[in-house]
Order: sequence, then C-alpha cells, then structure tokens
Amino acid sequence: MIYLDSNATTQPAPEVVAALLPFLQEDWQNPSSAYLSARRVRDALAQARHSLARLLNAQPSEITFTSGGTESINAVHASVRALRPQLPRLVISGTEHPAVLESAQRWQQSGGEVTRVRVTRDGRVDLDHLRHCVQPGLTALVSLMWANNETGVIHPLAEITEIAHAAGAQVHTDAVQAAGKIPLDVHAVPVDFLSLSGHKFHAPKGIGALYISRKTRFSPLILGGGQEGGRRSGTENVPYIVGLGVAAESMRQSLTDGTADRVRQMRDHFEESLLSADPSIQRNGDPLHRLPTTSSLTFPGLEASEMLILLDKAGLCCSAGSACHSASVHPSHVLEAMGHDARHAASTLRFSFSRLNTHEETQTAAGLITQAAAKLRELAADSTGPVTHG
Repeated sequence: MIYLDSNATTQPAPEVVAALLPFLQEDWQNPSSAYLSARRVRDALAQARHSLARLLNAQPSEITFTSGGTESINAVHASVRALRPQLPRLVISGTEHPAVLESAQRWQQSGGEVTRVRVTRDGRVDLDHLRHCVQPGLTALVSLMWANNETGVIHPLAEITEIAHAAGAQVHTDAVQAAGKIPLDVHAVPVDFLSLSGHKFHAPKGIGALYISRKTRFSPLILGGGQEGGRRSGTENVPYIVGLGVAAESMRQSLTDGTADRVRQMRDHFEESLLSADPSIQRNGDPLHRLPTTSSLTFPGLEASEMLILLDKAGLCCSAGSACHSASVHPSHVLEAMGHDARHAASTLRFSFSRLNTHEETQTAAGLITQAAAKLRELAADSTGPVTHG
C-alpha cells in the first residue's frame, strides 16, 4: 500500500506508540490522585503540555487538552458567543472545515449573525473583503483556517489577526492541518484561540489541544471535575496526551532538520511527474502559499470517484477531498467557494504526504495515477466511438 492521504489521518509514529504504551500498562493511575505513582502521571502530562507549547511558542498554561480539533472549534465558538453576546457577528469563510461551518449554523440559530468572507481564485482570504466584514462594535469573532485541508492553501493569518483585532474582534484559527507542517508562532501571530488535532501529525486519533491566550477569557464547554485548569473537565486521556506531546516534539524538530523540506521536494517531484505526463492536469490553490504536504489536482474529463476505484485496486490511498464527512464522494465546497464549478470539483483528487513517505513510493504513485487516467480516457473513447453495422 502507498498511503497519500495524510490530511485525512496519519500513521502513528513509532516513537509515539512506544511512548504511550507504558501509560496503558504501568503508569495508568489517575493524575488527579495524591499518591506517588500518580505524580509520575501528572509529570508526564506536564511534559506533554510543555511540548505542545513549544510547538506553538506558547506558554504551557495556555494549552488545554481536548478530544481533537472538532471539540476545540466548538468550544471556542460557544465560549465567545456566551461571553460576548453584545457582539452578534461571527466571520468565517466558505472554505472552512465542517466543524466551523456547522458550529456557525448553531451560532446563527442562537440569534447571532454569520458573515462569510470571500476567498480569491487561488483560495486565500480576500483581505479587502475581510476589512468590510469585520466591523467594530458588531464582530465578536473571526474564525478562519490557518491552512486548508483540501488544497493546503495557507491564509495570511498575521494580516487577518491585525485586521480583526483593530476592529475589536477576537481571532480563532483552525490550525489542524498546519500544526507541525509549517512554523506556528502565537507571539508573532497573536491569535486568541488555536485548535489542533493529534492524528494529523502522527499522534493517535481522539486527542488534540486548544490554545487559549492568557489574555483571553474562556467559558468551558464541558463541566464537571475541573481538570485542565477548569477549562475542560473530564479525566485526562493520559496515554494519548503523552503520545501527542512526543509527536509535537518530533514535528517541531522536523521543521528545522530538513524533514519538512524533504516532504516538499517529494510533493513537487510528484506533481512534476504527473504534469509532464499529462499537461491537462490542473493544480488547485496558490502554488506558493500552501502546505508542503498537500497536492490538489484536477483531471479534466475524468470522474474522481472512478479514479479512486482504480487507484484503490492498485494499492494507492488518496482522497477526492476531505475525509471528514463519510467514505462517499461529495462535491468540494472548498473548490466551489474558490469559484470552480461542480464539474471541476468532481474531477479533483487530493494527495497528501507525510515524513513517513519516500520519494520512491511517490514516484511509483505518479505512474499508477498516470496509468489510471489513461485507462479511463481509453474507456471513454471506446464508449463514444463510431458504431459499425455488419
């Protein structure tokens, strides 16, 4: 199997699995207990919190462990709506993850107002339109991705944050796809809230974190127990938190030791191979401002669903877009928000890479994709060819 769907989920790294197992087998005590063995568990939580903070250039006290990005996003929206009811407006974009889009519906159902800022054809937030949308005395929260899960496009978060704060709005960013793949610094880009999910960077599924600036008030979504400094109750998922911390430390190192550059080069060579074999293939999103891990490609005249079937049979895992709804293929709301029609979206595949991929397997994948596209075009030509009568 060649796995090129790491934006959907990543393989847990070997060092992550090794680190979490002792907290299932030996140090399994409740970290809230007073005895000595529980202290080791508390120390492990503290170390993981420190590692997450280092990944974001935050303070450990600003990190709250959650079940993942979706919970973190919902918690932020609910908190801001509760604490700033006099400011009705939430600003999002049409390319957000469903967790933001559906949470925004609940914001609206509670009597709030939701405004969608436009994105450009290359998928980046239109800053001029954002200035129009974020109005002083009206806007409570701007909630925009740091990087998109389908195209990998990176938004100008520094400028977004400056515009929002100048209007008195708070800023939340869904950094689920960005965390560990590009440098994130909450001092340089002073967002108020940031969500991340461990399974996007080689930690287990079901664990994530929420950064809450120490300057920002927060009303917890989950009550009862007072864990996580009162910001998220419930006994901590210690093994997975330990794994999350180890993964965060590994990803932080990968940003400086050349690993991230290797992944980018691997992705670029993969795209070059495909485009040289078939110049009709179209690349989606800003080619410069995007994650090093993501390639969104449109194959004109072909059905992404049919490509997926052939590639799956060949042992290649990829996606027709986001994998967050179901295993079925849906037209991409991201591409449609960027101005592409449904036909374009239905012919698009997403390939997403990780540090566990190799150059050799991605070049093999490019060959398999080229063969699958050629086969579908051949079948289409045969089905529309001239009819002869004997």
